[in-house]
Amino acid sequence: MINRRGVLRAGTVGALGTGMVGLLSPPAAAAPPAEAVERVSRRDWARLADALSPRSTLYLPVDSGYPPLALPFNHRYAGIRPAGIVACATTGDAREAIRWARSVGLPAVPRSGLGHNYAGYSATTGLLLNMARMKRIVSAPLPGARSRTRSYGPIKVTHGAGTVTVGAGVTNADLHPLLEDLGRFVPTGRCPTVGVAGLVLGGGIGFSDKMFGLTCDRLVSTTVVLADGRVVEASQDAHPDLFWGCRGGAGNNFGVHTSFTFQYEQFQGNVGFYQLRWSLDSVLPVLATAQRIAVNTLHDKRFHLRVGIGTHGTTRDQIHANANVNAIGQYYGPLDGLLAILAPLLAIGTAEERAGNSASVREVTPGQASVLLSATTPVEKFAAKSAVLHSRTLLTDEQVGAAAERLLDWPGSDNPDGAGFAMFALGGEINQVPSGATAFVHRNGVFILAAETSWADYDPPCVATANLHWLREFYHDIYGDTPPRDSYQNFPDPTLKDWRRAYYGANYDRLVRVKRKYDPTDFFSYPQGIGS
Repeated sequence: MINRRGVLRAGTVGALGTGMVGLLSPPAAAAPPAEAVERVSRRDWARLADALSPRSTLYLPVDSGYPPLALPFNHRYAGIRPAGIVACATTGDAREAIRWARSVGLPAVPRSGLGHNYAGYSATTGLLLNMARMKRIVSAPLPGARSRTRSYGPIKVTHGAGTVTVGAGVTNADLHPLLEDLGRFVPTGRCPTVGVAGLVLGGGIGFSDKMFGLTCDRLVSTTVVLADGRVVEASQDAHPDLFWGCRGGAGNNFGVHTSFTFQYEQFQGNVGFYQLRWSLDSVLPVLATAQRIAVNTLHDKRFHLRVGIGTHGTTRDQIHANANVNAIGQYYGPLDGLLAILAPLLAIGTAEERAGNSASVREVTPGQASVLLSATTPVEKFAAKSAVLHSRTLLTDEQVGAAAERLLDWPGSDNPDGAGFAMFALGGEINQVPSGATAFVHRNGVFILAAETSWADYDPPCVATANLHWLREFYHDIYGDTPPRDSYQNFPDPTLKDWRRAYYGANYDRLVRVKRKYDPTDFFSYPQGIGS
């Protein structure tokens, strides 16, 4: 923890060392020249410390509290160490940090969660704004909401029951008690430690998005600190162009967000849940059937599906033995309706697999479903490539077979998350929104596919190299030299060439105009940032 006296004593020694460590990792989201960091004096740091609120803290590399905050969740970028970290407690802290960073020539990069970004874009050798202390959650019921209550079999849903305002440090897990204790629900993601801020700004998929829309579709307003230090509230009525860009334009492009207000649903009753698993021998019929079900239920907003293949292990025998096909999801409707949809999948596999899969289909509370559907994956070090699949670009048997064959050739690692791909079904309310209504352009897809690989902190460098090479080959085996046109911006791939078109499509030019208006000097910048 840093106060003025501590800053003057620490000097710039710690800050000077960060650039050397950063060289050990891939490029940071925002990396100032080494001389820019060197020019930041002891008095500069003291000036920043003095400007912060009492509940905020400035950490420098010499402080005991610095290492855990500097470390991103994706340890692949652990060598990118910030010159300093501001643990923001208020919007004013973010404003002062941004103003200070500009004055000394350092970039400022916000981190709302733990730093899950696949491409390391929440890491910097400049000033890191850690938003984790901004955890406030305030919900407010709306009058007359009961008139919007509908029954879906065993569950009653009051649509647009109220609003919930969350601080920029709130994670998916932080919203769980709101659902468990009060039945109030905002559609969020699967990973409990992911920050809601990063999720919503890039779109936000999950296991209720077909029913209630993407996380960004539930956004009512957001508080943003701009590059010049101004604080604005963006909504449909105020700064509507910025509000448009904040719903799918990805984080760290227009400013630092300190709060978000969402519309929530009120739940009463149960939902259907299922979790299915087969050996890799069933990969062709399972993937063909699952894709057919996704197309047939594209407009049935009650049914949610994630299907994929994966393995883990360090030896060839382990990798082959652990290779599997899996599916998981939930259903807002009667259990017999869910069983009817799943019937073709439940008929696949060995007698033991069929029995286990059928037994997994059951009614649970929405709170229980949230826990069963959650997964903190991947962990430690990981990389991904994504694709948005449309009805004409679904996987063929040949592509699935090639992927399964390459899966068995995975080089292995000590990371239990292993490797494979996951396909998240789209449709329902997601696809009812016009592609230009928000910055999230992917409104006519059937699946978002994420191909991933992971390795452990203590795996040697050759394992990391082998995993990254395997991921490229895995993706190439599926798509050859003509990969799908579209990719998901919340699964950023730093090797993606035409990322502007892939992430944002026809919306990119409008996003650039928003960028030029609200951040004309490109203060918030990273390799795949808007306008770069």
